[in-house]
Amino acid sequence: MTKSDITIHRHHHITLCVGGAQEDYDFHTKVLSLKSVKKTALYDGTFPIYHLYYGNDTGEESTLVTTFPMRQSGRKARPGAGQISTLSLSVPVSALGFWRKRLSDHGFASTYSERFGEEIVSFSHPCGIEYELIGIADDSRTAYSNGEVPADLGIRGTHGITLKVRELEPSEEFMASAWSGREVARDGKYVRFSLGDGGPGAFVEFALEPDLPQSSWTYGEGIVHHCAFQVADFAAQDAVKARLEGLGFTDTSERKDRGYFDSIYVRTPGGGMFEATVSKPQGFAIDEPIESLGTSFKVPPVFASRREEIMGFLEPLNY
Repeated sequence: MTKSDITIHRHHHITLCVGGAQEDYDFHTKVLSLKSVKKTALYDGTFPIYHLYYGNDTGEESTLVTTFPMRQSGRKARPGAGQISTLSLSVPVSALGFWRKRLSDHGFASTYSERFGEEIVSFSHPCGIEYELIGIADDSRTAYSNGEVPADLGIRGTHGITLKVRELEPSEEFMASAWSGREVARDGKYVRFSLGDGGPGAFVEFALEPDLPQSSWTYGEGIVHHCAFQVADFAAQDAVKARLEGLGFTDTSERKDRGYFDSIYVRTPGGGMFEATVSKPQGFAIDEPIESLGTSFKVPPVFASRREEIMGFLEPLNY
């Protein structure tokens, strides 16, 4: 198998450990105008936790933000070095003024800055996770509209992620040798890598923070849990796993069936967790029609016999 056969193409989704389910749902669907693509539960563990998916109309790869609302569990996390710190989303550059006003109207403070020659509006999720809207002139992905945000001003999908690390070299080596990334730019403390064909939805950035305390790695409110990246098929996924293990990353997971995709996970040298993901052919339509995506709660197969218990345990969610 050639190197081109095991390319990490772009983001598939990014998963956050947030606070309350209703707070998170309202933030993503009402403020950011993303579509609720799927309402299900975290597959791992013995106690159910919501797993909420947001994206465009069909839940296309690289448009997906997914969340584990952790407040019900009482578990808090500690932000810091050794984790993904920031989620960047792509919007038309002409829409940045619209978004600053919209965020303000909904009670969210924002700041303006520039990095890598791109205009940025920064703000925070209600639980504190850092978000950025990046102004992009050319992004062909189609935005979802909730009726309040016109589609031509809407969020196209992910743009990049930022990981805070105490030193850059191990992460640089990982991206080049293990994750088929290529360095494309540096800006102050930041170094940017590009994947696949590049462009919005294919960037990974590292921010050098040598004095920042170590972060949490377990599930807990207030941190990014992992970022998933799209690979072509199981053969490519197996080759990625073999490459990782051949480089010494022997803690790479076995393939895990996540209902709508299949995943392997690896903890990167900088601390962030990455996932190599193969979408199922039916995608999110595997358990409900495309036209009704996200309109009902889907119990994961692992909890199929406990539906009533789960529905009674999870906090109510109005949608």
